[in-house]
Amino acid sequence: MPRGITQDQVNDAADSILSKGENPTVEKVRAELGTGSPNTITRMLNTWRRVLGERLQQLTTLPELPAPVGQAMIELWRLATEHAEQAIAERFANERTQLESTQAELALERESWQERLKTAEADVEKAKTAQSSAEQARASLEKQLSDSHAVRADLVQQRDRLQDLCDQQAQQIKELQKQLDEQQKELREDRAQQEIHLRNIEDRAHQETDRARQESKQWQRRFELAERAHRDAIADLQEQRDQLHERLQSAEHELARCTGQIAGLEKALSKRRTAATRRPKSKAASKKAPVKATRSDQRPRRKPAK
Repeated sequence: MPRGITQDQVNDAADSILSKGENPTVEKVRAELGTGSPNTITRMLNTWRRVLGERLQQLTTLPELPAPVGQAMIELWRLATEHAEQAIAERFANERTQLESTQAELALERESWQERLKTAEADVEKAKTAQSSAEQARASLEKQLSDSHAVRADLVQQRDRLQDLCDQQAQQIKELQKQLDEQQKELREDRAQQEIHLRNIEDRAHQETDRARQESKQWQRRFELAERAHRDAIADLQEQRDQLHERLQSAEHELARCTGQIAGLEKALSKRRTAATRRPKSKAASKKAPVKATRSDQRPRRKPAK
């Protein structure tokens, strides 16, 4: 907040507010001036009130001032003083509340800053550790760089030796190229002879191919005849299979008919046994009954299907 207000400015502002019939307060004086610290205005306003009391006292002692007017001004001063004291007390209470709230906020902010400080200290320790590691890495890199310079010098020497070796190999390659040219010349001569030999072989191969083509035609005719005979044999086999299938169906029908007859006979035999158990039996009959039952249990054997 800007500073530099004087006592005279505060006095003039308070007199102006008082002339309007209002009580000069810190807020009104500050609004009148447009600047000033509340503490400074409060101190100067108190000085103005003390001076105002003296001024009023001087007014009451003047011979030309009527007594009622002096008493009214004294009463006005008393009221103004009481109102100012109440306003100051309220102002101090409000400022005390704001101060306590600000102190609480500052305490919270202090705790937050302490946490941030701890975090920052931890970060500093980490940074120091990282710096130490970086310095060690730098020392290691410098050592590696020194080693790389030695390796580079060694590689330069090796490069020079390899260059000499390459020159020697280039000379050897030239000699080998010369030998290769001579060998290629010999190979071309040999190739010409081989081409003549290959042409003779191709002529014989063409002759063999013609003969093989003729034989292939003969084998094709034989294959067609064999295929035709194979188709005829398959047709005969399919016809035999159809006949066997018809016989199999007939045998299954006959088997079903025999099975039905057997079931009917078993049913009739069961009824006969039930009727025989209900009649009184003699000893002779009881001896012959199993023989009869045995004979009746004989079933006709099923003929195997062909």
